[in-house]
Amino acid sequence: MPTDEEAAALAAIDEAALGRTLLELIAVPSVTGSAAESELQHLLAGRLERLGLETDLWSMDLSALRAHPDFPGTEAPREEAWGLVGTTPDGGDGPTLILQGHVDVVPPGDPAAWDGDPFVPRVTGDLVHGRGACDMKAGLAAQLAALAAIRAAGIRLRGRVAVHCVVGEEDGGLGAFGTLRRGHRGDACVIAEPTAATLITANAGALTFRITVPGKAAHGSSRELGVSAVDAYLPLHRALAALEAERNRDPSALLAEYPIPYGLSVGTVRAGDWASSVPDLLVAEGRLGVRLGEDPADARAELERCVAETCAADPWLRDHPATVSWPGGQFASGRLPEGHPLADVVGAAHADATGGPRPRERGATYGSDLRLYTGAGVPTLQYGPGDIAVAHSEREHVSLRETTTVARTLVLTVLRTVGTK
Repeated sequence: MPTDEEAAALAAIDEAALGRTLLELIAVPSVTGSAAESELQHLLAGRLERLGLETDLWSMDLSALRAHPDFPGTEAPREEAWGLVGTTPDGGDGPTLILQGHVDVVPPGDPAAWDGDPFVPRVTGDLVHGRGACDMKAGLAAQLAALAAIRAAGIRLRGRVAVHCVVGEEDGGLGAFGTLRRGHRGDACVIAEPTAATLITANAGALTFRITVPGKAAHGSSRELGVSAVDAYLPLHRALAALEAERNRDPSALLAEYPIPYGLSVGTVRAGDWASSVPDLLVAEGRLGVRLGEDPADARAELERCVAETCAADPWLRDHPATVSWPGGQFASGRLPEGHPLADVVGAAHADATGGPRPRERGATYGSDLRLYTGAGVPTLQYGPGDIAVAHSEREHVSLRETTTVARTLVLTVLRTVGTK
């Protein structure tokens, strides 16, 4: 059960203010790589300063980061990236807990598919609708509300809390990579990604690939004189489907609930430049799921081997092989070390905050910043409001009640992790 000090902090959570913060965050159209992404970082810096945090807001050196051998890749064009970390000042000899969240959102897609402007949040009962509502501005709002409640209750922390607000998560993790490269570290980290009342302690990885398939141009009226790059690609497409099936045999128990834990999908196919010409080039781009614990280099090699073997067995591709490259985001897998106490602390905090059972532990099939923190030696899990099933869609929404529950859980997690004076 919560202590008197914990109960005082829980009572200090301002649910109305939390809701207003969420609406304010959604209203900033912080699409990955856009000027609004930087705008939101500066807005959040002001909020962290008003909470009394020591704030580090800096312009990232994109050239230096891109030149680093471990750079995670990007897909969205950008001219700038801002890092932001706010740290509680009253730490003593206790540990540091990181609360991390990304400020960027994916583009809204077809505006006609939305019920109104996707960046003008709508509230219907307990639900807030809008791009970024669950992925992951509700998580950011819950983190701010938790820190505000601890401060309002007058509690002094023995350790420190560091809030990492990062850009570029959606296309590779530039923001988290730059934040860690700047030297910001902690003893544990909670990322408030939408987890639907569960604890995500592992992420599969995802690697963006590009396959370029040559053909031979000809006039469409005499297509027999050419070789369609579309036709040449078809055996490769079938081979990729077989590779996906092979790679999904015997997945980790943390991912066994998913029909396809390590998805291999082709997202775009571009071929030809004239309707009456035989296309002499096809470019297919997609994502390759990375198994838990698998070296991304091994995953790349397996796909490249699949393409090479398919080309070697095809009459046209044997002499005109397809080529594979790896542009865009490169997400390795990652997981909280087995048996690490962070899962028990957050699970017990959730149970005490709700009066219900502890959330179950599972993995996620998508990549996230978790792998960058665990790769840097920071034990990390994901716990936040919302359901990933509605993220990136015109149905994106989040429950205010669930967001408040996460804020309450984070209050207890902070107090039980960093301690009090």
